[in-house]
Amino acid sequence: MFVNQILAFAAVVVVSLVVSAEGSEFAFYKLSLRWPTTLCIAAPQTCKSPIPDIFTIHGLWPTLKDGTNVPPYNPLTNNCNPNPATNIVPKLASIRPRLEKKWPAIAQGNTNEGFWEKEWENHGKCSDYPQDPLTYFTSALNLAENSKYDPLKVLGVKPSDTAHDIETLIQNVKRNVGFYPQISCSMPIKGTKQLYLKEIRFCFTRGKPPSVLQNCPDDMDNLCRSVQPPQRTVKIPTPITINSAHNVTWELLASSA
Repeated sequence: MFVNQILAFAAVVVVSLVVSAEGSEFAFYKLSLRWPTTLCIAAPQTCKSPIPDIFTIHGLWPTLKDGTNVPPYNPLTNNCNPNPATNIVPKLASIRPRLEKKWPAIAQGNTNEGFWEKEWENHGKCSDYPQDPLTYFTSALNLAENSKYDPLKVLGVKPSDTAHDIETLIQNVKRNVGFYPQISCSMPIKGTKQLYLKEIRFCFTRGKPPSVLQNCPDDMDNLCRSVQPPQRTVKIPTPITINSAHNVTWELLASSA
């Protein structure tokens, strides 16, 4: 009987190793696009100049069916793919101009290379491209650069000091692309409860490359939900600019502080 128990245990170990070798059992990819001005509005001098005036990529995240991100790769606790690639930046040389425009680090002190490495460590290693960072990052760029998923176009609004009902924005996206996104909020201005749009996230069925849009399991994050209707509104602030002396040029900033 003892021998049988050992054999049974060994079989379980083999099965677990096989599952690990096949990669994470995630259901879809979440493409997260962020509005840089929201990240910088409270303290513009902490952001690099010029602050992008377009939605930029935060990441392309393997995601479980319930909407939870797959945990970062770890050879002991989450060996989602065997021997994923490391030292990825040189492998991205051919798409570097696209990355620098669409996938930049926003905060002072952070480098683009460090941001890309972090996203690879946290998400890329558990994607369907563990040995191919070039295709992983290219897949994200191709989706983010597709005018079909232009956030302002699908949200149906322009940056301004106007507060928009979040449910209305979500329905605008559903009407324009056929599926529900996820809206992520921020509350950067102290002393107010006004939400600002931090990110819009599109969900794509798992594929190589991901291309088929689907509903996101939850159409807004917890911070968005923390404000009850009808006060559940969000602003998409007008882009701000900073010169070398960190002087802020944005007429709405003073009125929002």
